[in-house]
Amino acid sequence: MTKLKFTKMHGLGNDFMVIDGINQKFNPSTAPIAAWAQRHTGVGFDQLLLIEAPRQAEADFRYRIFNADGSEVEQCGNGARCFARFVYDKGLSSKKQIVVETAGGVIMPRLNDDGLVTVDMGVPLLAPEQIPFAAIDEEDARSISHQLVIGNETVSVTCINMGNPHAVIVVEDIEQAPVHRLGAAIENHKQFPQRVNVGFMQIVASRRIRLRVFERGVGETQACGTGACAAVVAGISLGLLGDDEPVEVNLPGGQLLISWQQQPDAHVWMTGPTQSVFDGEIDYL
Repeated sequence: MTKLKFTKMHGLGNDFMVIDGINQKFNPSTAPIAAWAQRHTGVGFDQLLLIEAPRQAEADFRYRIFNADGSEVEQCGNGARCFARFVYDKGLSSKKQIVVETAGGVIMPRLNDDGLVTVDMGVPLLAPEQIPFAAIDEEDARSISHQLVIGNETVSVTCINMGNPHAVIVVEDIEQAPVHRLGAAIENHKQFPQRVNVGFMQIVASRRIRLRVFERGVGETQACGTGACAAVVAGISLGLLGDDEPVEVNLPGGQLLISWQQQPDAHVWMTGPTQSVFDGEIDYL
């Protein structure tokens, strides 16, 4: 049995077990990730973040994300900020901006002088096949909003891929929104072949929203960076938000600033805080 070093971090309460897979051996396929994620008997986290050497010549690192249930996913925005802070604080890189290879595409986190981290989250994808989402017909495929049948009710969702799939629902009051009931039903809806993250967005003003996110393989989290990006893109696309200034996204765990210009190939920019909680070791193999 060996000791595996890790760091516990969080971004607005969305918490992570971060592992340096460059300077120590770690095989996620043999690791008891779901057991480690347990909050009463393990480390406790929403996602495990793994730093690896890049496979692409232009990248500084490879970034892999595993949900609390052990499933590997494409992207995690709050995790990306913590990733950038981790590699800088641990001396893995002296760069303030790095190029990171992920399963959802290349991202470029940047450490700001004020301590916040800004991440270029790339271009949002809106076409059903890019989510992926199984539209019921050609008219549905051309629409920005889709009608999902959930039991005896119909729910309008706007689908965005921010490196991982999101379905955004506009609600009157997120405190009263059926986040857990609808989140679980939509996450596993047959029209989302790879499952989906579900965001519940309340419009407060043209540049301010409240948001709760039910993440696939995890459940509701305190914050979701890609979910915040998806919600802002959905709000702007629906004409509910302006794109001339950053949008303030208020999540249960705190605030993110999201910028996106509604034009072809425009990138989404996310800015927010990170926090290291503690360093630890755990028995491994």
